[in-house]
Amino acid sequence: METLAMHISNGIINGPVAAVFAALALAGLTVCVLRGRRDLDDRLAPMAGLVAAFIFAVQMLNFPIFTAGVSGHLLGGALAAMLVGPWVGALCVAVVLVVQALIFGDGGVAMLGLNITNMALLGTAAAYLLIALLLRVLPRTRAGLAVTAFVAALVSVVVASQGFVLQYWLGGTTDLGGNLAGLAGTMAGAHVLIGVGEGLITATTVLTVAKVRPDLVYALRSRRAPVTPTVPVAGGVR
Repeated sequence: METLAMHISNGIINGPVAAVFAALALAGLTVCVLRGRRDLDDRLAPMAGLVAAFIFAVQMLNFPIFTAGVSGHLLGGALAAMLVGPWVGALCVAVVLVVQALIFGDGGVAMLGLNITNMALLGTAAAYLLIALLLRVLPRTRAGLAVTAFVAALVSVVVASQGFVLQYWLGGTTDLGGNLAGLAGTMAGAHVLIGVGEGLITATTVLTVAKVRPDLVYALRSRRAPVTPTVPVAGGVR
Protein backbone atom coordinates (compact mmCIF):
# COMPACT_ATOMS: atom_id res chain seq x y z
CA MET A 1 0.00 0.00 0.00
CA GLU A 2 1.35 3.42 -0.94
CA THR A 3 2.12 5.66 2.01
CA LEU A 4 0.70 9.15 1.64
CA ALA A 5 2.85 11.91 3.08
CA MET A 6 1.16 14.67 5.00
CA HIS A 7 0.94 18.06 3.22
CA ILE A 8 2.45 18.43 -0.27
CA SER A 9 5.02 15.79 -1.14
CA ASN A 10 8.18 16.36 -3.18
CA GLY A 11 7.56 16.33 -6.92
CA ILE A 12 3.94 17.52 -6.88
CA ILE A 13 4.96 21.08 -7.82
CA ASN A 14 7.95 21.93 -10.00
CA GLY A 15 11.19 23.43 -8.68
CA PRO A 16 10.85 27.04 -9.91
CA VAL A 17 7.38 27.50 -8.41
CA ALA A 18 8.51 25.83 -5.18
CA ALA A 19 11.47 28.23 -5.02
CA VAL A 20 9.24 31.28 -5.50
CA PHE A 21 6.94 30.19 -2.70
CA ALA A 22 9.92 29.37 -0.48
CA ALA A 23 11.06 32.98 -0.87
CA LEU A 24 7.51 34.19 -0.23
CA ALA A 25 7.25 32.05 2.89
CA LEU A 26 10.60 33.30 4.17
CA ALA A 27 9.53 36.92 3.65
CA GLY A 28 6.21 36.30 5.36
CA LEU A 29 7.81 34.60 8.35
CA THR A 30 10.33 37.43 8.68
CA VAL A 31 7.45 39.89 9.00
CA CYS A 32 5.80 37.59 11.54
CA VAL A 33 8.98 37.47 13.63
CA LEU A 34 9.34 41.25 13.61
CA ARG A 35 5.68 41.86 14.47
CA GLY A 36 5.38 38.91 16.83
CA ARG A 37 8.20 40.19 19.05
CA ARG A 38 5.94 43.07 20.07
CA ASP A 39 3.25 40.68 21.28
CA LEU A 40 5.41 38.27 23.26
CA ASP A 41 5.11 38.66 27.01
CA ASP A 42 5.02 36.43 30.08
CA ARG A 43 1.57 35.13 29.12
CA LEU A 44 1.98 34.72 25.38
CA ALA A 45 5.37 32.95 25.29
CA PRO A 46 4.35 29.79 27.21
CA MET A 47 0.97 29.77 25.48
CA ALA A 48 2.73 29.77 22.10
CA GLY A 49 4.60 26.60 23.08
CA LEU A 50 1.39 24.90 24.15
CA VAL A 51 -0.38 25.95 20.98
CA ALA A 52 2.44 24.60 18.78
CA ALA A 53 2.35 21.27 20.63
CA PHE A 54 -1.42 21.04 20.27
CA ILE A 55 -1.28 21.86 16.55
CA PHE A 56 1.39 19.21 16.05
CA ALA A 57 -0.90 16.65 17.66
CA VAL A 58 -4.06 17.54 15.70
CA GLN A 59 -2.19 17.65 12.38
CA MET A 60 -1.38 13.97 12.81
CA LEU A 61 -5.03 13.31 11.87
CA ASN A 62 -4.45 12.82 8.16
CA PHE A 63 -7.05 12.23 5.40
CA PRO A 64 -5.87 11.14 1.91
CA ILE A 65 -7.49 13.09 -0.95
CA PHE A 66 -5.50 11.98 -3.99
CA THR A 67 -3.31 8.93 -4.54
CA ALA A 68 -0.39 11.06 -5.68
CA GLY A 69 0.83 12.35 -2.35
CA VAL A 70 -1.77 14.97 -1.50
CA SER A 71 -3.74 14.74 1.72
CA GLY A 72 -5.88 16.83 3.99
CA HIS A 73 -5.71 17.29 7.75
CA LEU A 74 -6.52 19.67 10.55
CA LEU A 75 -4.43 22.86 10.40
CA GLY A 76 -4.73 24.76 13.68
CA GLY A 77 -4.26 28.22 12.16
CA ALA A 78 -7.51 29.60 13.54
CA LEU A 79 -6.80 28.19 16.99
CA ALA A 80 -3.35 29.77 16.97
CA ALA A 81 -4.70 33.11 15.76
CA MET A 82 -7.29 33.22 18.52
CA LEU A 83 -4.97 32.21 21.35
CA VAL A 84 -1.65 33.85 20.43
CA GLY A 85 -2.49 36.25 17.60
CA PRO A 86 -1.83 36.17 13.84
CA TRP A 87 1.92 36.83 13.91
CA VAL A 88 2.96 34.39 16.62
CA GLY A 89 0.23 32.01 15.46
CA ALA A 90 1.68 31.81 11.96
CA LEU A 91 5.11 31.10 13.46
CA CYS A 92 3.66 28.30 15.61
CA VAL A 93 2.17 26.60 12.55
CA ALA A 94 5.39 27.11 10.57
CA VAL A 95 7.52 25.55 13.31
CA VAL A 96 5.24 22.52 13.36
CA LEU A 97 5.52 22.14 9.57
CA VAL A 98 9.32 22.39 9.67
CA VAL A 99 9.58 19.75 12.42
CA GLN A 100 7.21 17.43 10.58
CA ALA A 101 9.11 17.75 7.30
CA LEU A 102 12.64 17.45 8.69
CA ILE A 103 12.12 14.84 11.39
CA PHE A 104 9.03 12.86 10.45
CA GLY A 105 9.08 13.22 6.67
CA ASP A 106 5.55 14.63 6.59
CA GLY A 107 5.54 16.77 3.46
CA GLY A 108 8.49 17.21 1.15
CA VAL A 109 11.38 19.35 2.36
CA ALA A 110 11.57 20.93 -1.11
CA MET A 111 7.86 21.77 -0.81
CA LEU A 112 8.20 23.36 2.63
CA GLY A 113 7.74 26.88 1.29
CA LEU A 114 4.50 25.85 -0.39
CA ASN A 115 3.14 24.22 2.75
CA ILE A 116 4.14 27.14 4.98
CA THR A 117 2.53 29.61 2.59
CA ASN A 118 -0.74 27.69 2.51
CA MET A 119 -1.12 26.66 6.12
CA ALA A 120 0.95 29.05 8.23
CA LEU A 121 0.45 32.26 6.24
CA LEU A 122 -2.76 32.02 4.19
CA GLY A 123 -4.70 29.90 6.67
CA THR A 124 -3.78 31.94 9.72
CA ALA A 125 -4.30 35.27 7.96
CA ALA A 126 -7.74 34.28 6.68
CA ALA A 127 -8.68 33.06 10.14
CA TYR A 128 -7.63 36.22 11.94
CA LEU A 129 -9.32 38.53 9.44
CA LEU A 130 -12.57 36.69 10.11
CA ILE A 131 -11.95 36.68 13.86
CA ALA A 132 -11.41 40.45 13.88
CA LEU A 133 -14.59 40.97 11.86
CA LEU A 134 -16.85 38.56 13.73
CA LEU A 135 -15.78 39.76 17.19
CA ARG A 136 -16.91 43.23 16.17
CA VAL A 137 -20.39 42.20 15.06
CA LEU A 138 -21.19 39.26 17.32
CA PRO A 139 -21.98 39.58 21.03
CA ARG A 140 -19.07 38.80 23.33
CA THR A 141 -20.76 35.81 24.86
CA ARG A 142 -19.89 32.13 24.89
CA ALA A 143 -22.08 31.61 21.83
CA GLY A 144 -20.50 34.52 19.97
CA LEU A 145 -17.00 33.30 20.75
CA ALA A 146 -17.88 29.75 19.67
CA VAL A 147 -19.36 30.90 16.36
CA THR A 148 -16.31 33.07 15.71
CA ALA A 149 -13.89 30.21 16.36
CA PHE A 150 -15.91 27.72 14.31
CA VAL A 151 -16.36 29.92 11.24
CA ALA A 152 -12.76 31.14 11.26
CA ALA A 153 -11.43 27.58 11.46
CA LEU A 154 -13.71 26.31 8.70
CA VAL A 155 -12.91 29.12 6.28
CA SER A 156 -9.17 29.07 7.00
CA VAL A 157 -8.92 25.38 6.11
CA VAL A 158 -10.71 25.90 2.79
CA VAL A 159 -8.58 28.96 1.95
CA ALA A 160 -5.39 26.98 2.63
CA SER A 161 -6.60 24.18 0.35
CA GLN A 162 -7.19 26.63 -2.48
CA GLY A 163 -3.65 27.88 -2.05
CA PHE A 164 -2.55 24.44 -3.20
CA VAL A 165 -4.85 24.68 -6.22
CA LEU A 166 -3.16 27.94 -7.25
CA GLN A 167 0.28 26.40 -6.79
CA TYR A 168 -0.71 23.32 -8.82
CA TRP A 169 -2.02 25.57 -11.60
CA LEU A 170 1.29 27.43 -11.65
CA GLY A 171 3.57 24.41 -11.62
CA GLY A 172 1.87 21.06 -11.07
CA THR A 173 3.87 18.09 -12.33
CA THR A 174 1.61 15.19 -11.33
CA ASP A 175 -1.67 14.27 -13.00
CA LEU A 176 -4.32 14.51 -10.29
CA GLY A 177 -7.14 13.82 -12.74
CA GLY A 178 -9.73 16.17 -14.18
CA ASN A 179 -9.40 19.89 -14.85
CA LEU A 180 -8.45 22.73 -12.54
CA ALA A 181 -12.07 23.46 -11.60
CA GLY A 182 -12.54 19.83 -10.65
CA LEU A 183 -9.39 19.90 -8.54
CA ALA A 184 -10.55 23.06 -6.78
CA GLY A 185 -13.94 21.50 -6.11
CA THR A 186 -12.46 18.29 -4.78
CA MET A 187 -10.08 20.12 -2.48
CA ALA A 188 -12.77 22.51 -1.27
CA GLY A 189 -15.31 19.74 -0.66
CA ALA A 190 -12.88 17.59 1.30
CA HIS A 191 -11.63 20.51 3.35
CA VAL A 192 -15.11 21.77 4.18
CA LEU A 193 -15.65 18.46 5.96
CA ILE A 194 -12.24 18.71 7.62
CA GLY A 195 -13.01 22.32 8.49
CA VAL A 196 -16.17 21.32 10.33
CA GLY A 197 -14.13 19.03 12.55
CA GLU A 198 -11.47 21.66 13.05
CA GLY A 199 -14.12 24.25 13.83
CA LEU A 200 -15.58 22.10 16.58
CA ILE A 201 -12.14 21.43 18.08
CA THR A 202 -11.17 25.11 17.86
CA ALA A 203 -14.42 26.36 19.40
CA THR A 204 -14.24 23.83 22.24
CA THR A 205 -10.59 24.61 23.01
CA VAL A 206 -11.01 28.39 22.91
CA LEU A 207 -14.12 28.29 25.10
CA THR A 208 -12.32 26.10 27.62
CA VAL A 209 -9.37 28.50 27.84
CA ALA A 210 -11.65 31.55 27.95
CA LYS A 211 -13.68 30.08 30.79
CA VAL A 212 -10.62 29.61 32.98
CA ARG A 213 -8.25 32.37 31.82
CA PRO A 214 -9.88 34.83 29.38
CA ASP A 215 -6.74 36.97 29.55
CA LEU A 216 -4.88 34.21 27.71
CA VAL A 217 -7.14 34.46 24.65
CA TYR A 218 -5.32 36.95 22.42
CA ALA A 219 -8.37 37.69 20.27
CA LEU A 220 -10.27 38.85 23.36
CA ARG A 221 -7.61 40.76 25.24
CA SER A 222 -6.38 42.53 22.10
CA ARG A 223 -9.75 44.12 21.46
CA ARG A 224 -10.18 47.72 22.42
CA ALA A 225 -13.96 47.78 22.58
CA PRO A 226 -15.55 49.26 25.72
CA VAL A 227 -16.23 46.83 28.52
CA THR A 228 -19.84 45.62 28.54
CA PRO A 229 -21.74 43.23 30.83
CA THR A 230 -21.08 40.39 28.37
CA VAL A 231 -17.30 40.80 28.27
CA PRO A 232 -15.31 37.82 29.64
CA VAL A 233 -14.43 38.36 33.28
CA ALA A 234 -12.15 36.55 35.68
CA GLY A 235 -14.68 33.79 36.22
CA GLY A 236 -15.04 33.04 32.52
CA VAL A 237 -17.16 33.93 29.47
CA ARG A 238 -20.87 34.39 30.09
